[in-house]
Amino acid sequence: MMYNPQLDTFLKVADVGSFNKAAAELYISPPAVSSKSSSLNLRLFERTPRGLKLTKAGESLYADVKYIISYCHASVERAGQAPQEQPSVIRVGTSPMTPGQILIDMWQKIHEIEPDMKIQLVPFENTPENAKEILNHLGQNIDIVAGVYDEKSLKLWKCAGMFLSDEPVRCAVFVYHRLAQKEKLQISDLYGETFMMIHRGWNENTDCLRSDLIQNHPEIRIEDFDFFSLSVFNQCENSNSLLMCIDNWSNTHPLLKVLPVEWNYTMKFGLLHAPKPSLEVKIFLKAVQQVAKNPDLTNNNRKV
Repeated sequence: MMYNPQLDTFLKVADVGSFNKAAAELYISPPAVSSKSSSLNLRLFERTPRGLKLTKAGESLYADVKYIISYCHASVERAGQAPQEQPSVIRVGTSPMTPGQILIDMWQKIHEIEPDMKIQLVPFENTPENAKEILNHLGQNIDIVAGVYDEKSLKLWKCAGMFLSDEPVRCAVFVYHRLAQKEKLQISDLYGETFMMIHRGWNENTDCLRSDLIQNHPEIRIEDFDFFSLSVFNQCENSNSLLMCIDNWSNTHPLLKVLPVEWNYTMKFGLLHAPKPSLEVKIFLKAVQQVAKNPDLTNNNRKV
């Protein structure tokens, strides 16, 4: 293994909620399990009537360890497959907030331009830590991620972006919300509602929208959140609030409906890649750009 094996023990204890059960499944003694967990010098568990429960530190470590172990296994697997892989395989990172569907929809035309090109979808857990790690190191294990960005975020993430579209800012609502029956919302429809928005400083355009709502539509309650994730979509559904959204996330939650709003705010959407992409990635991006500019492009009239 390429990581501390004590982390495996920690995960097992967290999953089963007991040192004894973990010991039985790992075929080692309970004291050995307890010793390996405590050797990390962190208070990771607290005892409850139902068994062991993760502390806040334990929850943080658990999320990171799951990613680290998955990342290590994937790295070893990719290394083993490297001799057999085609040289032009583009690894596309996918998560609910960074869907690869846009490239799947374009794939037939991309393939017409570059018939030897292949893509490999690489799913990842969408947490702030994972997203930062992946975007900071595009080109190592993942080549491309499709997502929302602006110039400030590109600098923060230490990556580059290829623009595809300006995506209108939409409003996601619970399918049984009073507004779900409408096909399009007026800003006044949001009066009296709680509108969930990503925190200020995340995106210049959404900051402008926030300022507009605060100044001109104080009847709308704005509730901040830190990071776009499934938990935010679940919160929207559970609280019957409204959520800032784009069409690319329409299928993220089955009980939320994404509606257009009568305003002119958008977010840049495109492909995030390393500042100095490989030759294969450059070729792929050029093909995507050609398809995006001319969706009807075929082999007979492709540009060289």
